[in-house]
Parts: sequence; C-alpha cells; structure tokens
Amino acid sequence: MTQVGSLDLVGVGFGPSNLALAVAVAEHNAANPGSEPITARFVERQGEFGWHRDMLLDDATMQVSFLKDLVTLRNPASQYGFLSYLHDHGRLVDFINYGSVFPTRLEFHDYLEWVADRFRSDVDYGTEVVAVDRAPGAPDQLDVVTSRGDVLRTRNVVLATGLTPNLPDGVLPGPRIWHTSDLLSRLDGILDPGRVVVVGAGQSAAETLDHLHRRFADAQVWAVFNRYGYSPADDTSFANRIFDPSAVDDFYRAPADIKQMILGYHANTNYSVVDPDLIESLYRSHYHEKVSGQERLRFLNVSRVTDAVMVGDHVELAVESMIDGRRELSTADLVIYATGYRPSDPCALLGELSTDCRRDETGRLAIDRDYRLVTDPALQAGIYVQGATEHTHGLSSTLLSNIAVRSGEIVRSIAAHASARV
Repeated sequence: MTQVGSLDLVGVGFGPSNLALAVAVAEHNAANPGSEPITARFVERQGEFGWHRDMLLDDATMQVSFLKDLVTLRNPASQYGFLSYLHDHGRLVDFINYGSVFPTRLEFHDYLEWVADRFRSDVDYGTEVVAVDRAPGAPDQLDVVTSRGDVLRTRNVVLATGLTPNLPDGVLPGPRIWHTSDLLSRLDGILDPGRVVVVGAGQSAAETLDHLHRRFADAQVWAVFNRYGYSPADDTSFANRIFDPSAVDDFYRAPADIKQMILGYHANTNYSVVDPDLIESLYRSHYHEKVSGQERLRFLNVSRVTDAVMVGDHVELAVESMIDGRRELSTADLVIYATGYRPSDPCALLGELSTDCRRDETGRLAIDRDYRLVTDPALQAGIYVQGATEHTHGLSSTLLSNIAVRSGEIVRSIAAHASARV
C-alpha cells in the first residue's frame, strides 16, 4: 500500500456536495494567504464527474434557482458561480433574455462539469473507498483506504456518498425492470415497445412518463401510483423559506416533535410532488387522446403493482386497486420504478469506528450543527456528513438549495479545529 498524507480532509464522493466543498476549500485558502492552507483530496467511484446523468432528459428544468449553485449564496463574487460559467461560455446575455431562473438540467450539469474540471487534479476518479480506520498511534487522524491500495491519512473525513435508488420490497431488477436511475443509458436497447409502465407519483415519475410518451409514439404508456392524482409541488415564496440557510438553524434548535411537524407540513415542497406545468401538460395530452379515440396514456390511480416478473423478453404484471382489491393482469415490455432514493448509510464505510459515533434516543446519528458527527472523546479526528442529516438539519439536507452555505460551514469548522490544535 502507498500512504499519502497527512491531509486536512478527504472527501468520500465527488458529487455536487463535495464539489461545493472543494470550491469552499479553494476560496478559504485564497482568502487566507498568511495561514496554513487546508489540504484536501477527494475519492469518487465514477470514472468522471456525473450527477444523475440518466435523468438528463430533453427540456427537463431545474426545480431550484440558478442562484442556488455551488457558491453564490456563500460568495456572490465567486469565479465558480453559474453566472461566471455563462460568461465563460458566451451565453450570459442569452440566458438573461431566456427569462427564467430555472436552467435546463442539461445546462446545469454542464456547469457542474465546468467547475469539476478545475479540481480534476484533486480527485481520484474510478476509485472506491473500502475502509476508514484509525491511524495507528495518532488519535486525531484517520486512514482512508482506497481500491487502488492507497492509504490517505487525514485529520478529517467528509462523507458525501449521495443517495441510493429505492425499489419496493420484493422487486427484482432485470433487463426489463429498472429504476429511473438507469433510464437513459438503458433505453437505447428498447425498440418499438407495445406497453411501458411507470410506477411512482413524484417529479421523476412524471418526467419519465412524459419522456416515454414522446419517445415511443406508438406505445401504450401507463402510470401506476397510489395517489388519486399527481400532487403539485409547493414552490410558493413563503414555503420556499424552508430551504433558506437560516431555516437550518431553526430546525436544528427545534424540539424533536417540532422537527417532525415541520417535515410533515412541508414535505410537499420536495417529496412525491410534481411541477404544476408538467401535471397540466400530461393531463392535456391524456384528454386530447381521449377526444381523438387513440388513448395511449393511461393512469391507474389508487393502485399498486403487486407482481412484476420477467418472463422471456417481457414483464408479467399485476396491478391491484387499493379501493376494492381488484387485480388487473397484463404484460409490458418495460417497467420503470420512479420510487425515489434513500440516503446512503454514513456508517457503512466506518467499520469499527461506527461504535465511536454517538446516537440519539431513536438510534439515529448525533450530528453537531457544523455537520460533524458526535463521537466519543477518544476519537479526535473529524467525521463530517453531507446528505444524511435531514433528521437534524431539515429538508435541504439532500438538495442543492443549501450546499454553498453548508460547504463553507464545514470548512470553517475544519479550520477552527486546526487552529485549536496549534
């Protein structure tokens, strides 16, 4: 094994959250030229930067303002902001004339790649972290072991391993049964399907349904969900305050019962909801097909898929009404589950270190306001998490909305602990 170190931080994963952290580290070092710079290295299992590539659908737009990019809410003058990207690509005036604060997902992904390319030398792509261990004889340091055989010695680890696709219990993925996380990369292998089915009621489900309906002009396209209809996302101005940086402070200080109340009240800003314009577009398409007598779109509401089994080159499907229990049996060429994601377990890589991580009364990880895990005093190194903090920091934990501010808070915390050691 090759030992590399000693670093101030190792970031596990290099999606938007740790990309924003790399920016925050660079800007902290630039703003403090007389201080010891923070040294950082990132490890990413993908061979190149990518963020939900399989959902980069034509014309799909972001659900957050471009101002909630990697840096602007923390440093509006940054060279790494979305406006700087537009200027660098000669599209600033064109985007202003575009008249929307919501760029397409393709364009925002291109912006993220533009920033990530500036930090390419700081990232080990195509590499996995296989373990995080105590550094022998150094209670304030950790050894991050990678699939390349390297050992990165560091005073802090920042875990940002993203989200894991969620499939309902009992569903076995296969050549014709997928999660939306595999959508575009696998669709090219599907030719002239007779029927495709989308399971789910959120934004990804509605976008996938719309895409399949337009892509396969002769196919029946079914939507199956347990709601009566798609629920619109609450994107109103007051509701959006739940994603403000100050809302994180409020949520963190709130008693447990108030936290649950807030999550319940404002779940419709994020979970299982759809952009109202897309809802209207799908309904209009459905209605026009009814008028023409050529109904391809079908909505099986208040229903659930009870069986989806590969038989040869198709899927045998059973859809059950949740109202009266009736089952409809059919076949499909493709079943796609748009059933969301769940946060990755931050302790999965920590091994024996996870026993040093304290938990609350419900068994969830105890996390300080600066996103640092609360650990036993014997473990002096810092373990920070990005993404798995909804129970402590609120709804913005897994979203883009607050990553600029959050990354700055983590960097300040790392710098403060470094100063305390001196």
